[in-house]
Amino acid sequence: MSHQINGIQQMGVGVPDVIKGWEWYNKNFGMDVKIFDEEAVAKLMLPHTGGQTRARRAIYALNMQGGGGFEIWQHTGKTPEMPKFEIQIGDLGICIAKMKSADIHLTYNTFSKRGLNILTAVEKDPAGNEHFYVKDLFDNLWEFVQEPSVFTKTKAANGGVFGGVIGVKNVEDSMVVYRDILGYNKVVYDKEDVFTDWGGVPGGNNRYRRVLLARTDTPHGAFSPIFGTSQIELVQVLDREPKSIFEGRIWGDPGYIQICYDIAGTDELREFVKSKGFPFTVDSTQAADTFDMGEAAGNFAYIQAPEGTLLEFVETHKVPIAKKFGIVIDLKKRGMDKPLPKWLLKMFAVKRVKM
Repeated sequence: MSHQINGIQQMGVGVPDVIKGWEWYNKNFGMDVKIFDEEAVAKLMLPHTGGQTRARRAIYALNMQGGGGFEIWQHTGKTPEMPKFEIQIGDLGICIAKMKSADIHLTYNTFSKRGLNILTAVEKDPAGNEHFYVKDLFDNLWEFVQEPSVFTKTKAANGGVFGGVIGVKNVEDSMVVYRDILGYNKVVYDKEDVFTDWGGVPGGNNRYRRVLLARTDTPHGAFSPIFGTSQIELVQVLDREPKSIFEGRIWGDPGYIQICYDIAGTDELREFVKSKGFPFTVDSTQAADTFDMGEAAGNFAYIQAPEGTLLEFVETHKVPIAKKFGIVIDLKKRGMDKPLPKWLLKMFAVKRVKM
């Protein structure tokens, strides 16, 4: 069996207050399905947490319109440390999260009525696709992108995670990870310019090389119907020196801490990424065959891209889709490499929390 990298499971969002973050993202971004709320100690993340175990609380939330979820993450064993400078496009790491919108003008108008901090009008990217940018209450940058696919209709103004904008030192060096490992093999555009659609975004007046990547394959893992496809945009600033987003801070501090992919075949993936020069920096199989994640179980591992971005891989073995109805899926028995029925995945909606 070969490894399989499916859709984005979640964007890790470090926050100074996990409850405030959960409530805000629930109300404003439609991330209202709480899959888990867990307090634990991150014992295996030592390469990225200053060599110390770290107590944390994390809430994993989904949007039933589809796309990846959020892992809203707060250090509880130390004071979360905010960035010491304003994050700009092109700073190294995940500088912007991409979100899906089936109706970009509806999303824009809804956010305007709510008084959100909208940074740009609805503009077109270099491929002609409409999008706009927002800052949240923690000063994270979000891009909302016109994307017609919807898993199930809801009253939310938008869907879930559609990818990320990643500041890199050198596009070619980072392509080894995003194209050759993650499978983003289609170049939607590759442009150099001062981009007018970035006029209101921090750093938007600089000159950039901007490369939008997509995948040509169809995701077909267990949760692929709800996670869907995704895009990664690599940006290299050409007329200033970028800063590392987590300079002087550690994994889990506020900001975008990781992009997590749903996978099958951890053992095969371990050998594959090693052959590409990016071995696992964290590997839960060193601690247990199946790692207990509260009500769920599985394996997880990390690699680190050349610019410093952490990329997580999760192989889910067991997940409670609707525990109060006794629906707990054992994917090791069923198989992790084929989609679950849509009717079953729609049962996640029983976990919706209205704000």
